Amino acid sequence: MQNKTLVAVAAGLGLVALSACGTTDGKDSGAASKTVTVVSHDSWAVSKNVIKDFEKSSGYKVRVLKDGDAGQAVNKAILTKDHPQGDVLFGVDNTLLSRALDNGLFQPYEAKGLGQVDPAHQLDADKHRVTPVDYGDICVNYDKAYFSAHKLTPPQTFADLAKPAYKNLLVTENAATSSPGLGFLLGSAARFGDTGWQGYWKKLEANGVKVVDGWEQAYYQEFSGSSEGKKAGGDRPLVVSYASSPPAEVIYATKRPSTAPTGVSNGTCFRQTEFAGLLDNARNTKGGKAFIDFLLTREFQQDMPLNMFVYPVVKGAKVPAEFTEYGPAAEKPATMAPAEIAANRDQWVKAWTSLVLK
Repeated sequence: MQNKTLVAVAAGLGLVALSACGTTDGKDSGAASKTVTVVSHDSWAVSKNVIKDFEKSSGYKVRVLKDGDAGQAVNKAILTKDHPQGDVLFGVDNTLLSRALDNGLFQPYEAKGLGQVDPAHQLDADKHRVTPVDYGDICVNYDKAYFSAHKLTPPQTFADLAKPAYKNLLVTENAATSSPGLGFLLGSAARFGDTGWQGYWKKLEANGVKVVDGWEQAYYQEFSGSSEGKKAGGDRPLVVSYASSPPAEVIYATKRPSTAPTGVSNGTCFRQTEFAGLLDNARNTKGGKAFIDFLLTREFQQDMPLNMFVYPVVKGAKVPAEFTEYGPAAEKPATMAPAEIAANRDQWVKAWTSLVLK
């Protein structure tokens, strides 16, 4: 998942160098029957040989349009739904799913291989307008060196973060503009309820929480932990990021460390599932369906972790050893039903903005 500024994923998942597939110059609108155009967020990444295998077996060329963070991609897809930019939208997550569905972005398609996907990720199982592809956990990460040097136990729960011992240590992202920021807000609402989350954020604010616009600023400029082998930029040892961030710290380090320099506060995690859908009015419907089928193949599923730092949804798909050792998925993440998110998201973000940003 990666940095999905609202809701990026990017993920948050913007921990990776992006690999381009096909062209992104906007000249080929996907009208050609042998081209499948995929609209996604900026954190889209896949190995070139994996795409080539799909192109060879299907006969379609893949063109990817990266359209900002996940929130921007969804919003633009809504604005252009009568004349969509592509055939498939990849990257709408459960925090924005209701917005996409309510605006009629997708046409139904039941993907081949869906029977191998954990039902917990099938949030539109009755209508098959979207297909789950991956999942990730938004969690507070901590700088191990800081807590060791200060002989302080890292916080493990939402409640811990409001304790005096952790005053002025946490940086998070703006819930109105950032996917991990929104996920952290939803996680706190899941933990403390509709009547309790605002009181919790008042405590966080009194305890010196710092809010910045997006994940990259929070992680690379404010967080004191190592930044993928580069010199850490900030002075805050707690940051809202992902459960998969520690393996990235190891994999991208200039000199590979024996252990990850950062850890995860497992009691602060909120789960995101990412979906792909066949856009309504897609020009290449047949090619779009073939591409969605491809997203659930073992080849694609097992390629995702080290490209987009997310976990596969297909049962039995292998994850890299780095994930097993440094970044396992949270065992008991906070979750929230899409209907509850749909009913409350906008008013919670508005209230949060008034309360925290003023």
